[in-house]
Amino acid sequence: MSTRSKPETQYLELRSRLQEIRDLEAAASVLQWDRATYMPTGGAIARGRQIAMLRQIAHEKLTDPALHDLLEDLKDYERLLPYNSIEASLLRVARRDSQRAVRIPSDFVVKLSQHQTESYMAWAKAKPEGDFERVRPFLEKTLELSQQWASFFPESECIADPLIAREDEGVTTRMLKQLFGELRSKLVPIVDALAERPQLDNSLLSQEFEEEMQLGFCHKTLERIGYDFERGRLDRTPHPFTARFSIDDVRLTTRIDTHDLSESVFSSLHEMGHALYEQGIDPALEATPLAAGASGGMHESQARLWENFVGRSRAFWECFFPWLQGTFLRQLGQVSVNEFYAAVNKVIRSPIRTSADEVTYNLHVIIRFDLELEMLEGRLAVKDLPDAWNERYRQDLGVVPPNPQSGVLQDVHWYMGTIGGQFQSYTLGNLIAAQLFETALKIHPEIPVDIERGNFETLHRWLKRNVYRHGRKFTADELVLKVSGKPLYVDPFVRYIRNKFGHLYEMDWI
Repeated sequence: MSTRSKPETQYLELRSRLQEIRDLEAAASVLQWDRATYMPTGGAIARGRQIAMLRQIAHEKLTDPALHDLLEDLKDYERLLPYNSIEASLLRVARRDSQRAVRIPSDFVVKLSQHQTESYMAWAKAKPEGDFERVRPFLEKTLELSQQWASFFPESECIADPLIAREDEGVTTRMLKQLFGELRSKLVPIVDALAERPQLDNSLLSQEFEEEMQLGFCHKTLERIGYDFERGRLDRTPHPFTARFSIDDVRLTTRIDTHDLSESVFSSLHEMGHALYEQGIDPALEATPLAAGASGGMHESQARLWENFVGRSRAFWECFFPWLQGTFLRQLGQVSVNEFYAAVNKVIRSPIRTSADEVTYNLHVIIRFDLELEMLEGRLAVKDLPDAWNERYRQDLGVVPPNPQSGVLQDVHWYMGTIGGQFQSYTLGNLIAAQLFETALKIHPEIPVDIERGNFETLHRWLKRNVYRHGRKFTADELVLKVSGKPLYVDPFVRYIRNKFGHLYEMDWI
């Protein structure tokens, strides 16, 4: 005879239902990973149908009235539990996910998924040719579907809010406008000031670097830092990403350019940051909605922390440059660590977001955020997007993209996702990373010395204990406040930028 109470039995049933949903989502992710890595292009149509079917089934299970009834029946049980317990957190997050999902009709999920596959394949052909007109009808349909998605949440203050909330729960357009406006006002003068200084030389990064040797160096570097290759792998793809199928299967990809060493090194470190987060989640959360990052912004914070705050630091290259130099002795044998450190931190007014330096990167994101908001609100037609894009780059960064590949076609996000909620996470991630890293250094001031010696355990352990293990138990806002003692603000990031680049460029503001 069972000794479990009715609420406990219902809770176990809920977990079983949620596990089915997670498994379906994971299966769809495997198909997406394969599509972006090894799938022959001829399989695109069938693959789009397969992914759409899995998403539809997962959506139907998440919106099943029986699941809703379980969540309602367990409300009293939830009130008896500690807020930060696994059970209370699971009920809280599952209810939030279910309430959002039930707003979206199942047939719309299928239609959107199928369109995203078709749009992605059109973009993949249009980008190399610089042919925006080829993909424009798909982007116009994406805008229409994005506006339709937002219409399912008519209570929202701004049309972009429901799209933003999919990645960054609790974040609104109003909040981002204020935060991004403050950040932009502080960054533009820094960019202008650095542009007037003698420029750093990064030409050493543009020599011929053999592809397999780059991949081997990246593999060795990630393993040394702490990425578990028994629970993941490293592959090549045109647009780097991380795919998580379970806590014990987290795969990352990198992009390799034989004439730009920084592409593979920093995209690998970036994606490793995502993967370390997923591998560090408490195993007790596996196969539940809690087994994921707290938000898009929190996830990006970990990618940017390892890529930039660690990977572009002087301490990091004191450790790894001898390895890199030994790998590419002909190209780097006469290069000093000082020269290499300066090269990977050169500030450039470039049209390309993914290769942007730490100072200008957020301006790229803010431009995209503003443009997608204008499209959603009907103030910018898709046909006028290329010109609007180029004009904003001229205004904010002083450059005009020379072609659509370097302009409106450079990012895949709008062509495989939605318009709205696609880019804010990157800048939120930079701000969160600065605040968390600053906190970590206050508690463990020895971290830079540890990194220089090739010991990443102090930082990695601190992040696992304070961020990774919690998964989605807390919102990003709750987690930032819990860890740093303050809500998110721009000052730690601005302090970091002024200090680091003030020294590099010998500015008198230091």
